Amino acid sequence: MTLVRVYVSLKPSLLDSAGRTVSSALQKLGYPELEEARIGKMIELRLSTVDENRIKEMCEKLLANPVIEDYRFEIVKETVGA
Repeated sequence: MTLVRVYVSLKPSLLDSAGRTVSSALQKLGYPELEEARIGKMIELRLSTVDENRIKEMCEKLLANPVIEDYRFEIVKETVGA
């Protein structure tokens, strides 16, 4: 099997209210160096075969909303018998 990690985040032009909340809280906790925080999600997929076009289809059909979100994926490792 192969492990694939998909990272999904809001497009940079969109307001990230959760990221803004985290940013404000961290600054109040004493981290003034923080300029911005953005929140996203990471999804792990374990696939029996790897086809990058199929992974893109998965992302665009279900894992990300291409209208408001960007995504990227990485093929992490091949595991034998796992």
